Amino acid sequence: VLFLAYFAMQVIYARRKYKISPPETTGHPEFERTFRAQANCSEYFPIFISILWISGIFFHQGVTAACGLLYLYSRLKYFQGYAMAAQGRLGPLYASAWLLWLLVGLALAGLLAHFLGL
Repeated sequence: VLFLAYFAMQVIYARRKYKISPPETTGHPEFERTFRAQANCSEYFPIFISILWISGIFFHQGVTAACGLLYLYSRLKYFQGYAMAAQGRLGPLYASAWLLWLLVGLALAGLLAHFLGL
């Protein structure tokens, strides 16, 4: 939640800096990149939280927590990279996608073990 608040505050600061009033979402390129980065991170957050929760309950809390922290760090780097330049988002985007898929795999392994008695 603190990450989402941080991202939202960055959009507010960019709106003030470039004098872009809500509900407008276009204007200076730096504002547009910051706005898109915040929107992208917000769109993936419910998926991340759901998968994190399932993996933590059914697989292993420690491994899940480590993956979750790495995911949050990669999304922070994604946000910062995207706000600077569109190409700056690519490395952290791939890292966060890989971590999200890893969490999906851990959640599925935990669910299968739980429900199939493995």
